[in-house]
Amino acid sequence: MVLEITDNDFEDQVMKSDLPVLVDFYATWCGPCRMIAPVVDKLSEEYDGKFKFCKLNVDQNTQMATKYSVMSIPRLLFFNGGEQVGEIQGAVPEGTLRAKIEEIV
Repeated sequence: MVLEITDNDFEDQVMKSDLPVLVDFYATWCGPCRMIAPVVDKLSEEYDGKFKFCKLNVDQNTQMATKYSVMSIPRLLFFNGGEQVGEIQGAVPEGTLRAKIEEIV
């Protein structure tokens, strides 16, 4: 399951998470964001209990988008233990995303 988060709960859901976290910075009007969403959904089911998957709408949550210098979307940031440990820019193939998750798990 992919959890929709906001600027307000980013700290609790991402920085204080016991699991590693992927945050998908997206917008509803973004074509590549819509392309990668089913891949993120699939991997969220596959890695349930091992990895947390969140998405943050950059149009509605400008504070976190600004903090993490999100200039183009989709931008996937990876966090572990409250630290940013990786990122992927753009709509990438499932294998690329899976490899990054495996690297962190």
